[in-house]
Amino acid sequence: MSRVRWACALSGALVFLGAGVAQAAPRWGRYHRSVCAAMAGEMHCLAQEATTSPGGSPLASNTPPAGSYGPAQLQAAYGLSAASGSKGAGETVAIVDAYNEPYIRNDINKYRSQYGIAAISTSGSGAPSFTVVNQTGGTKLPRTDSGWGDEEALDVEMVSAICPSCSVVLVEASSPTIANLDTAERTAQSYAGVVAVSNSWNGSEFSGEIGDDGYYGKHPTTVAAGDSGTGAAWPTTSPNVTAVGGTTLNLTSSNTRASETVWSGGGSGCSAYEPEQPFQSFLLSSPYGGCAHRAEADVAADADPSTGVAVYDSCGDAYSYYFEPAPCAGSYGWQQFGGTSVATPIIASVFALAGDNNSSSGNAADAFLYAHDSSANFYDVTGGSNGSCSPSWICTADAGYDGPTGLGTPNGTGGF
Repeated sequence: MSRVRWACALSGALVFLGAGVAQAAPRWGRYHRSVCAAMAGEMHCLAQEATTSPGGSPLASNTPPAGSYGPAQLQAAYGLSAASGSKGAGETVAIVDAYNEPYIRNDINKYRSQYGIAAISTSGSGAPSFTVVNQTGGTKLPRTDSGWGDEEALDVEMVSAICPSCSVVLVEASSPTIANLDTAERTAQSYAGVVAVSNSWNGSEFSGEIGDDGYYGKHPTTVAAGDSGTGAAWPTTSPNVTAVGGTTLNLTSSNTRASETVWSGGGSGCSAYEPEQPFQSFLLSSPYGGCAHRAEADVAADADPSTGVAVYDSCGDAYSYYFEPAPCAGSYGWQQFGGTSVATPIIASVFALAGDNNSSSGNAADAFLYAHDSSANFYDVTGGSNGSCSPSWICTADAGYDGPTGLGTPNGTGGF
């Protein structure tokens, strides 16, 4: 039975609990909303959909929305144009999400065709290939949910944008409970050929989270830092993952970098439970201090819906904010998305382009990142914040490491 979001009347207004309603978007004058219902006790996806008005319809059309970024812009912004080519061939990026998007095989090739990328095989043969399995690796797929369907389309298309030669396996959990997503994660981490795993979802930290960390990090594993500003989340804070923050990325008309600042909605924080890690030991000393545990984020990429990416999705999400699971309904087609859900598969794909950097675990991947922190490998984001906090480095960008953007954004694959 579908679960309806709890609602209450407050001063005559209907208030929905969980996912955020639309906010003003500064660059294009657009608005955005979360597409996934945030049910108590579950993880929630972090895709942010550009809309026509606060709480309005998605910007769905027959062509990519004006100003949205495609593969060429993203590759140029992060120094990946030369790297993309045939790199990633023979490697697989795994995506872990919940529920099913019934049109995903069509949508990934619609996206690739729009941008002149050769079709990916969806038949189980050929290379690169696209495969969809359930949380245990089987072929009986979960129920449809249109909000998580948006997330799935976004995730697999961002892998195509950054690593066109990579194969993709989408692992669909039966629902977004921690237990089901942990099971899906175990399947993704052990899937043949996988070199990186992407998770564009998170939830509140909890006292027993360390016991679940072991499901993550057999390969470099990215997890979104969140879309609600300052505040730690799990599994983002797991020491076995690379925590991915969000930026506002502005490009010139010739696709060169104009500026990049902290996206005000991007997540960051200091864990309440995960111990301080050797690769972040510098955070205990001046000019840092104030966080004796694992801090997020580690790296970042574009996440602001107003500088968002084009996504093709055939499953309209008219009801996903209110119901879970929600049927496909309403407007569909080309849309514009943001959220750290964009940044997370981008970073996983950079790991794949880099050839897995020979890391045997997510922890080793983070150690590699921090050991290779330099201007040649990362663009240092020094402006913007995602809230008010103490100490200020947890929520405000500055030279060097900071909470919202970590070491910065990719400048090629050398840091990965």
